[in-house]
Amino acid sequence: MTVEYEGTRYSGWQAQKNARTVQGEIIGAMRTVLGSDDFEFMGSGRTDAGVHALAQVAHLEARTMLSPAILQMKINDLLPADINILQTEKAHPRFHARHNAISRSYIYQISQRRTAFGKRYVWWIKDRLDLDMMQGACGIFEGFHDFRSFTQDDPEAKSTTVDLEACRMYTWGPTILINVRGSHFLWRMVRQMVGMIVECGRRTVTPDQLRELLSTQSSFPATKTAPPSGLFLHHVQYDRSEKPPEISPTVLIR
Repeated sequence: MTVEYEGTRYSGWQAQKNARTVQGEIIGAMRTVLGSDDFEFMGSGRTDAGVHALAQVAHLEARTMLSPAILQMKINDLLPADINILQTEKAHPRFHARHNAISRSYIYQISQRRTAFGKRYVWWIKDRLDLDMMQGACGIFEGFHDFRSFTQDDPEAKSTTVDLEACRMYTWGPTILINVRGSHFLWRMVRQMVGMIVECGRRTVTPDQLRELLSTQSSFPATKTAPPSGLFLHHVQYDRSEKPPEISPTVLIR
């Protein structure tokens, strides 16, 4: 299943006992449609509270006589308006949405002006930004690095090394998009990266200081974490021959 959602009202993707989540809403609808609790539903990865998805991928393992199209229609009929299943198809019995993914792409959306329409989907930055400095900062992140300064994961509990395939910046009028693509991401890694890219754009951090953060452990990036409103899970890739969708703004701000 490919799922889109606006994460503003939810405490992230993953189901939790005492919080409203995207996965929890879908599971509730599935229980009604399938008339059973005997199923497994798992996404390609977690998104934090307030983070959105253009194309989250999930797998459902269940016994049903319903066709994928009918199953999708019935579940969507029960979902709130800010969650929508875009596509449903039969998968190989061994397919796993998380384990079989080879890369994930995120988009972070920044507005250089106050907007009446896109507040939930952008980070509005009042300061004048040096776009050339930001573009250069993006390039510093590309490649294989230890991102222990750019996560709130415990580096002693799990590996913090990530191979970042791409970190690119695009502009559309007052809108700035930062696209990052890699095999996996650490907790809050993208938002802390974006926060530091913006600090470079503000000229409060130099490229050399940014490089130093990739070689030593520091809590400084956590103090500059970008808000969740501008972050979107853009694409999950399962086949190297697959061409990722184009990068474009989710809300066009003129």
